[in-house]
Amino acid sequence: MRNILVVCLVLIIVTVDSLPVAAQQQIVTGDAEPELVTEGYQFTEGPLWHPDGYLLFSDIYANTIYKWIPGEGADVFIKPSGNANGIALDKEGNILIAQHAGKLSRVIEGPKLKPIVESYNGKRLNSPNDVVVHSNGTIFFTDPPFGVSDEDKELEFNGVYMLSPDGTLTPFYKEFTHPNGITLSPDEQKLYVNDSRTGSIVVFDINNEGKPVNPQEFANVGSMEDQGAADGMKTDVQGRVFSTGPGGVYVFDTEGNQIQKIETEVRITNLGWGGEDNSSLFMTAPSAVYRLETSTSGK
Repeated sequence: MRNILVVCLVLIIVTVDSLPVAAQQQIVTGDAEPELVTEGYQFTEGPLWHPDGYLLFSDIYANTIYKWIPGEGADVFIKPSGNANGIALDKEGNILIAQHAGKLSRVIEGPKLKPIVESYNGKRLNSPNDVVVHSNGTIFFTDPPFGVSDEDKELEFNGVYMLSPDGTLTPFYKEFTHPNGITLSPDEQKLYVNDSRTGSIVVFDINNEGKPVNPQEFANVGSMEDQGAADGMKTDVQGRVFSTGPGGVYVFDTEGNQIQKIETEVRITNLGWGGEDNSSLFMTAPSAVYRLETSTSGK
């Protein structure tokens, strides 16, 4: 078992001083001290706080999903994981896993992984990356080319998909080269998706049929760099959008105005709300998982 580590991490937390005073909504104060929760991994991703009081996260390169229990530490949850990345809960509380092995799967008793979808029009999915679920049961996920070789890639596009409750798989956006993070607004009327290569965040309206429509540029965190990229995204209870990006985590209001940047010395790959009141922001980095207390909470 990996021992729990909860120590202060030397990260720089700052506010974007050039923003208007009205926009200075302090999600994270300057004296906030992030904690190192657990370390010693290859490339962590997909943090999900489970209602039963534990954190799941994936280590893509180690082909493993870990389970971290406060006060006990992290241990293997599923291995092999199909190079798992994003993790989410469906409306029945089942755990869903986006796998770089070209699948979207559900965790069943064992625990084991049971594929839900592996192909579109008879062609292998690329590399399912991140996933979010609407309360109506629709599953949305991104499918970039990360982790799939040119020889194995069968689809000509890198899409964003919706999987309807009846099992119908539909790509509704094909304009990104590297679609990655995906999240819903608290009222589930908007869907946000970002592109790692360009840093663009696009917002969709969810229509009465539950389909994302009317894509609009929402914000941009900048092009991919060694210090990070548009990757994991989450919203809080007020509808503000949190996205990883070069140098840290960017926070936007509902109009797409940047209101804060949480600067970090390590690359942040994904985000997840958790803890007793859902106000802890869990942040994955290549070798470790961190926890940062905020003045807000997740949806």
